[in-house]
Amino acid sequence: MGTSLKNAQFLVESRLADAARGDLNAFYDLGMVYSSGAAGIDVDLIEAHKWFNLAAVAGSEAAQSCRSEIAEDMSAREIAEAQKAARAWLNGTARRAA
Repeated sequence: MGTSLKNAQFLVESRLADAARGDLNAFYDLGMVYSSGAAGIDVDLIEAHKWFNLAAVAGSEAAQSCRSEIAEDMSAREIAEAQKAARAWLNGTARRAA
């Protein structure tokens, strides 16, 4: 495994840990990583929409804009899948925090 891939995995894992603590910036950063394919991560619009959605719900106007932009390139089924994933993530995080 190349160094850049290890760095990308570390970036995602550390931002996921921050997101689990409710870090709005981590939600947004994860949306950016998945929407752009940054750091060697495959582009995944469903995953990107999920993270932008979580950031938008937490009050990020930038995330609202990004979510709208990528939604234009997604089917209704993909958007529904992303919304379901966001709800599942919130429910899972709430259970772990309790």
